[in-house]
Amino acid sequence: MADPIKKVTLKSGAVRYRFVVDIGADPVTGKRQQKTYTYDLKREAIAERSRILSETAQGTYIRPSKQTLNEHLDEWLPPVVRDLAENTKSSYVGAFRLVRERLGHKELQKLTKNDIEQLVTFMLTSGRKRGGPVGSGLSGRSVALTLGRLTAALESAQLEGKIPRNVAKLVKPPAHTKKPQGTWSKAEVRKFLGTAGKERLHAAWRMSLYGLRRGEVLGLRWAEDVDLDGKTITINETRVLVEYRVIVKPPKSDNGLRTLPLDDEMVSALRALRARQAAEKLAAGPAYVDSGYVVADELGEPVHPENYSDEFERVLKRAGVPRIVLHGARHTAISLMEKSGVPISIISKWAGHFDVKFTYGAYVHAEAEDLHEGTAALGKLYKIN
Repeated sequence: MADPIKKVTLKSGAVRYRFVVDIGADPVTGKRQQKTYTYDLKREAIAERSRILSETAQGTYIRPSKQTLNEHLDEWLPPVVRDLAENTKSSYVGAFRLVRERLGHKELQKLTKNDIEQLVTFMLTSGRKRGGPVGSGLSGRSVALTLGRLTAALESAQLEGKIPRNVAKLVKPPAHTKKPQGTWSKAEVRKFLGTAGKERLHAAWRMSLYGLRRGEVLGLRWAEDVDLDGKTITINETRVLVEYRVIVKPPKSDNGLRTLPLDDEMVSALRALRARQAAEKLAAGPAYVDSGYVVADELGEPVHPENYSDEFERVLKRAGVPRIVLHGARHTAISLMEKSGVPISIISKWAGHFDVKFTYGAYVHAEAEDLHEGTAALGKLYKIN
């Protein structure tokens, strides 16, 4: 039987040892594939050939490939996000943005633990592109999210036989401490509304402090969703930002489809806004775009989500109240309802949540001033006389 290890003499006179192995059919073309290996020493060639044949027989052999990480992600990502909501798809794209920029060119089989460690370090120190000072570090939560999704992508590559092991699993996720959501007290809400009452979008700020999400406020339409005589608004659709594009979609769950009763001040604010828009339409003439949205600019165009958040911050500065993000208004409303004695089951339904426990865990906040209520209650309980 012929020796499978061939001795080869190069032009320089150097001797090498070469063998050819069958590595199975090409997964794309189905054609038989062979690969040639060359070593300096015969014993090295014998050992490597034995290893390859053994792994091939066991089905553990990794076919050599120059596929890059970006090419693998291009294959892996579409079926993963196929049935997800647009904003969730966007979060996957965003999670891989720095991965693609810094590691996407690397061959999948040459990716190392150190490559991913360096990516994590960069993200924690210099990875921010938006949502804060450009070039500053991202939060541990954001980095952990990216690492988790990269780990899932490489796990798939390992299961497909593209790589021998998942090096991302060797990288420890960064620690992150969840920041408490900023909220306002009753006094601060009243102070804000005192200033907001002079603003064109007074009604919108009130709806945000009704606990509506930004997309829900911006998705309200006069004809379809607002009943001023019946004193209700109905959440039927939302206007949200996905990858810098504004899209209109239903609420995030069936629980988000809900009708909320309005108090008299809210009805009055909405009537004032509708009257103002009617006057603006007359003044603008043909330039007016009758979009039908409640939150629209002076020419009838729906307000962009980022502009709405920016304007909220400008109003709160004028009001002289502590800075909170716009979503903090939703947390404020839910917390104040709970402190006022509204049953959590009603609050959860009002907020459009799927679970009472989630409402309690994520949205009900206690402030330092609330501790006095505990003192008063204990004082009554423990009073002897």
